[in-house]
Amino acid sequence: MSRPGGWWGRKSTPAKFETYTRWSFHLLALTELSVAVGPALGLAEPRTTTLLVSMAAVHSVVCGVTASRSLDWLRGQRDRPVRTLWTLAVTTALVAVVSLVVARHGDDDAAEAAGALFAIVMVFGAGTTAVGVHGQRRVTALVAGFAVGSGAVSGAVGMPWPAALVTALVVLAGGGFFAFTYSFSAWLLNAVYELDEARDTRARLAVAEERLRFGRDLHDVMGRNLAVIALKSELAVQLVQRGRPEAVTQMVEVQRLAQEAQREVREVVRGYREADLGNELAGAQGVLSAAGIDCTVTGPAAGFPAPVQSALGWAVREAATNVLRHGDARRCAMELRVKEGRVVLTVENDGVPRTGGPDRGAGLIGLRERLAEIGGTLRAGPTGDGRFLLTAEVPLPAHSGEAAPAAVVERPGSVSGATS
Repeated sequence: MSRPGGWWGRKSTPAKFETYTRWSFHLLALTELSVAVGPALGLAEPRTTTLLVSMAAVHSVVCGVTASRSLDWLRGQRDRPVRTLWTLAVTTALVAVVSLVVARHGDDDAAEAAGALFAIVMVFGAGTTAVGVHGQRRVTALVAGFAVGSGAVSGAVGMPWPAALVTALVVLAGGGFFAFTYSFSAWLLNAVYELDEARDTRARLAVAEERLRFGRDLHDVMGRNLAVIALKSELAVQLVQRGRPEAVTQMVEVQRLAQEAQREVREVVRGYREADLGNELAGAQGVLSAAGIDCTVTGPAAGFPAPVQSALGWAVREAATNVLRHGDARRCAMELRVKEGRVVLTVENDGVPRTGGPDRGAGLIGLRERLAEIGGTLRAGPTGDGRFLLTAEVPLPAHSGEAAPAAVVERPGSVSGATS
């Protein structure tokens, strides 16, 4: 199933932010072009207009390509684009020199348009080059170098020194602003990816902790019994070799210990499988909260028969697992209510799965079979508005009567619903 919204809806949150950042860089390049072209369009000389517009277009394209490749480098997706950075530097220098020549030998309108183009390419050249530079000091030195160079070149071609100084200050302020904008956007993009990785790591750690708990319980049960069985079996072998009748007694004891170990293992597995509904709700809430998902849990969680609690506990466990693995949820609501002799669990979240259909997951298929064993039903799927709804219904045994719904309880923290 494709997420509503096409290619944008199928992207993860970090991927969306990366797309937004890249297009912001491209829009800044278009901004340079639009600002630089404006003064040149009103010139009476067509050749001068064509020259200035062409130079502005070429420089804006080179800026856009450089910013995009530098962002790839900052994301660790490619080596530093040294050739592209040198191309930008050379292009900026050529456009700046030609602009100053036009400003020196053209009429007043041409001089004004060429002077504006000179300042603009220096500002955007400094800001874009800063994306490919590491370190605050290096970025500051780069922008200052652009400013000093623009002021020096302006004065060298005959521009009055007050005007050259103003040009240098404009390049310093504008270049510094765009350098900060580019660098901060790239840093923020990396931070978003790191936070997303941290959320996934927390979810995996929660699953690993549960596995360790089960392994620890199993070890505690089996370790002692197996050690005693091994010792008594060794003793029985020695007694048999000596022809002693006590070997039979030892083997009977080994049989008893093996049966006892088997019974204890069944109890451990049963305790793991027969999930307590209240504990599962609290556990799912804690795990999903650690993953940064906002959640509410409402309704009575106690007072139901053991089979009902176990079945709904498994539904909660599967819902929380799926939202961590397959969804991109930010909020979720879990609700329990008693309706016409049936306990109804609904889990709704705003993280529709990126891939796969809700009814094709092995977890939901197994959960549906588990509920069917006690006459329950399971429905799961998108609601059409970017949300996913799981509804599990389990009948109450006839002799237990219908439990009165308890007051609605909201647990602090957050649990998010299920996706498949």
